[in-house]
Amino acid sequence: MTGGPPPAEPRLGIVVVSYGSAHLLEANLASIDRADLPPTTVVVVDNRTTDGERTKAAALGAQHGWDLVAPATNLGFGAGMNRGIDQAAAAGCDTFLLLNPDVSIDAVAISTLLRAAVEHPAAILCPRLDWPDGSTWFAGGQLDRRSGLTRSRPDHRQEGSERWLTGACLLIDRTTWEQVGGFDERYFLYWEDVDLTQRALRLGVGLRVVHDAVAVHHVGATQREEGEGKSPTYCRFMCRNRLLFATDHVDRRGRLRWIWHAPRYAVRVLLRHGGRAALRRPGLAMAALRGTVEGSVLVLRSLAGDGLGRRRGG
Repeated sequence: MTGGPPPAEPRLGIVVVSYGSAHLLEANLASIDRADLPPTTVVVVDNRTTDGERTKAAALGAQHGWDLVAPATNLGFGAGMNRGIDQAAAAGCDTFLLLNPDVSIDAVAISTLLRAAVEHPAAILCPRLDWPDGSTWFAGGQLDRRSGLTRSRPDHRQEGSERWLTGACLLIDRTTWEQVGGFDERYFLYWEDVDLTQRALRLGVGLRVVHDAVAVHHVGATQREEGEGKSPTYCRFMCRNRLLFATDHVDRRGRLRWIWHAPRYAVRVLLRHGGRAALRRPGLAMAALRGTVEGSVLVLRSLAGDGLGRRRGG
């Protein structure tokens, strides 16, 4: 005869950061059938946009039983996700599924990720992410540390220490999350997932794409402005944060190379949805230029001995 209470059943926390994305929450998050999952808490962090958007997010939360975190301002993705995971942890969750509002994933794929997490403890997992047409969007990221360019590898190969996983859909247990320290909030938007998973690798945490689990990423649904392609915010922070990443992860000579490649990267960012939008909207190029200058200043400061150092908070 054994004494004591039975062990608590693991609890999953699904955490989504929304910014003007109530329609995506309704289309994607609300479609997850939690009846086929272990006990689950859903946390939505509604980064501030408008009163109407906040009202819609609150109504969806009440309808579906989600916990709503409602900051007074836009915290950005990393800080918002940190707050959401804090909320899920306070609710007793020991495993977290970090999910973009523009990603649709079903209970079968989530269950496949959870089984893989049992087989591969102390690892960060993500599913294969497909475009809506069924072709592969992400199957493992690779970083070129010389040039500062990234690739998502549809050939399914990830090599060495220059790997990363997309923050669009990640599964991570509470112990690993606390070990890695959460997202670095200096990034605000973009590259925070590359930073997180690179720091995890340095700590001995595994990175794994679970190809038997498939989600669909409606790429750009949270980034576009009125159907006009990528937003100025996207262009600015993609260019800035690539160089911010270099200040913490690249040696001194490499940081200068990353500045040298910055114009090439900015053009790459501008052309991701074709050249027409960039030509029609000169503000996109100005945003990319602004981000490149901001990032270059961060690199030059780090080279001068004013290394920023990593911090989670504001």
